[in-house]
Amino acid sequence: MTTTETPTTVEKALQVNLDARRYGTFAEIGAGQEVVRWFFLAGGAAGTISKSISAYDMKVSDAIYGQCSRYVCRERLESMLEYEQDLNMERLHASRGDTTAFFSFADTVSARNYHGTNECHGWLGIRFQAHPRDESSQIVIHVRMLDKTNARQQDALGIVGVNLIYGACMLHHSPELLIESLLDNLTTSRIEIDMIEFSGIEFRHVDNRFMSLKLVQLGLTNAAMFGAEGKVLQPSEALRKKAILVERGSFRPVCNANIDIMRSAAERFQDEPDVDPASTLQIMEITMKNLMTDGKIDYRDFLARADMLVASGMTVLISNYFEYYRLAAYLRRYTPSKVGITMGIGSLKELFDEKYYTELDGGILESFGRLFKHNIKLYIYPLKDPKTGELTTLENLKIADGLQHLYHYLIDRGCIEQLHNYDESCQNVFSRDVLAKIAENDPAWETMVPEAVARVIRTRGYFGCQAG
Repeated sequence: MTTTETPTTVEKALQVNLDARRYGTFAEIGAGQEVVRWFFLAGGAAGTISKSISAYDMKVSDAIYGQCSRYVCRERLESMLEYEQDLNMERLHASRGDTTAFFSFADTVSARNYHGTNECHGWLGIRFQAHPRDESSQIVIHVRMLDKTNARQQDALGIVGVNLIYGACMLHHSPELLIESLLDNLTTSRIEIDMIEFSGIEFRHVDNRFMSLKLVQLGLTNAAMFGAEGKVLQPSEALRKKAILVERGSFRPVCNANIDIMRSAAERFQDEPDVDPASTLQIMEITMKNLMTDGKIDYRDFLARADMLVASGMTVLISNYFEYYRLAAYLRRYTPSKVGITMGIGSLKELFDEKYYTELDGGILESFGRLFKHNIKLYIYPLKDPKTGELTTLENLKIADGLQHLYHYLIDRGCIEQLHNYDESCQNVFSRDVLAKIAENDPAWETMVPEAVARVIRTRGYFGCQAG
């Protein structure tokens, strides 16, 4: 091996080939046999590869792995992994199970077609034994291939596949290090990894929400999602053809006002003529900026917020999209349906602060042009001054003189709408006050958050609350 800190792709494949414990199957659909090719190229492949298969034809694939709705989907990947690992155990376990840790690697991929009209993405996974006679563990990832040519996409796919196999074999004891290694010998301009899920005995203590955060933190993707049950989601599948309503916040903690902002906006959003309530997805978004404290992420604090959002029944998006127009472009990538963003009036005032747009040639005009060009609408929650009782709405919000015409134009066009169906009792509920009351051991804080959230805070001792 060379003395470089990061082993090359060939070196990684060779290390796996030379590990006498590792033996398994490669099943690849789409983009060629790009992963297994590296193991043949490295040498010593006979010690690693029990079988290599490529069931390209849909009927052939269905005959082997069973039917599914789509060719490139998680369902197909899971059936491939299960089928091939079961075959390894059935055929080989009796003869060499005492000394061999079996694995099955699979991918199902849509690389760039001849006309360049398809979505270039793929599912990759490995089901493996960490040790001989061990129960199987599994890692599944979803990738977006960003190269412009089919050949380059195939090359990148092969490299990330080798990284995944190497990580499972050599780094399974350290999932965070494994994630960091997935783009070894690649760049984020070639491959984006927007979902990862660890499961099985080797990863029984892994929290996949934390791993989703790591993907964003490390720059492997700009956004990751998990659902109301805490299960990680693949964005293109979760957002596909949905009408989407998003609320951004720090949610530290989730308070009654956060829930009321979403409720009141959802009522208006679902009344829109081009929105189907049955296919609407409500999302609470946390930006990386909102997770930072003194330039670092407090992981326990993140998991506390995640637990509270899950307890509230919300789908969660972690993103690196500080600018709303970038968030809108990301969501529009996956759905042609209407997208709504709800926010407090204070956030709207910040949206009209020109200091945030100095890096854009067109400044604030370019930002709003990008934000509103694809059927985006803002729903604005009012704010009552706790001292004066004055309610700030779209009508009396103070906007810089030079932006008044733009502000009223967007309101007149229906791009920005005032919410009137708010709950008066939520107007003076702020997360900072909840935290202060928790610190003071004042039980009044429990009335300021949803009951399910209060239960999570109490039982897990979040924010210094005395667990009970």
